[in-house]
Amino acid sequence: MKLQSYDELKHSKYRLSLMLFLFLNVAVSLFSLLPFLGEASSIHSLPAVLVAGFSISLLTLCLISPKLKLPLLNPVALLFGALWAWHINHKYHLVFYFDGSFLIISLLSVFFVSAIALSDYLVAFCLHITPPVFTVLLLDDGQHLMMILFTITLPLIGFSLHHLMRRRFDHFTRRLVRQLYEEKESFSDLSMLDPLTGLYNRRGLKNRLDTILENHAGSHFVLLLDIDHFKAYNDNYGHAMGDQALARVSVAIRDAVRSRDVVTRYGGEEFLVLMTNVNASIAMKLAERIRQYVVDLEIPHRFNEKVSTHVTISAGIAPIFDDDFDQAVANADRALYVAKNQGRNTILAWDDLPKAPLDTKDLA
Repeated sequence: MKLQSYDELKHSKYRLSLMLFLFLNVAVSLFSLLPFLGEASSIHSLPAVLVAGFSISLLTLCLISPKLKLPLLNPVALLFGALWAWHINHKYHLVFYFDGSFLIISLLSVFFVSAIALSDYLVAFCLHITPPVFTVLLLDDGQHLMMILFTITLPLIGFSLHHLMRRRFDHFTRRLVRQLYEEKESFSDLSMLDPLTGLYNRRGLKNRLDTILENHAGSHFVLLLDIDHFKAYNDNYGHAMGDQALARVSVAIRDAVRSRDVVTRYGGEEFLVLMTNVNASIAMKLAERIRQYVVDLEIPHRFNEKVSTHVTISAGIAPIFDDDFDQAVANADRALYVAKNQGRNTILAWDDLPKAPLDTKDLA
């Protein structure tokens, strides 16, 4: 999961909270408009009608247009809180036989809506209950002050603590998601790199290749390189020395090419360089520079003395036609085979290959 996905999840929760808030306001407002015990005057509560109307309208918009930008919860909570305060004041003065319990019940109704729908949004919770609380305190005129304060204070303390815990949980979750994503990216990078040389492996090459062929115009070349007589080097110097030689050769190859070229450890002692946006002449010059860089390392290799007393490489180079990378690799591999057959420590272009078929033999 990325942070973007986590933010989308939070937005979805925000949307559901708003819709629940609207639904509960619809239910409570319609309930308050129903006549009870022969009381017909309750139908004339304009603020309750407005709460029902606004709630139904906004809820309908949320349902029919899921991608519609949602109204901010805080202003909506404040508006509805003000309407409920108006409703309480209106009803209190409308019917003379209401006692103080009406104010407590009305306040609990508002708290009921806020507690269920806005428990994770402390600011919206406070904005929604503040107008009714002040209205009830003014209307009560101190007759039930302690009971009203208790009704207000206990939920407020509880939701404040709950909000703090939710914020800490949210910060922890964000930090954890960010850390997991960074570790995922790190492991993904490691899985695309050869641990010995630090070059791309075949998986890393494929990942870069898709991007290059899709986004970069121009001609590209594949250069396939192989260390000469490397099996003999390993057999006589040992695999530890062989690993050191591979690491040094990989650095020489990487230093010889341009930053936009992709260097890959393609096999045991085989390397592949993907040269991007380059013509044939420059590609051959880069290939020759790689060959010279490797010779200049002066890594002793007395079992390569038919070619040199140091480690050398042979290479085949071929252009990529019609984004057919596999065919280009096959052509470069054939050129590499011929280069080894002709004496090693040389670069051969696929275009310069002889047309006659070649005899095969072990070129390790």
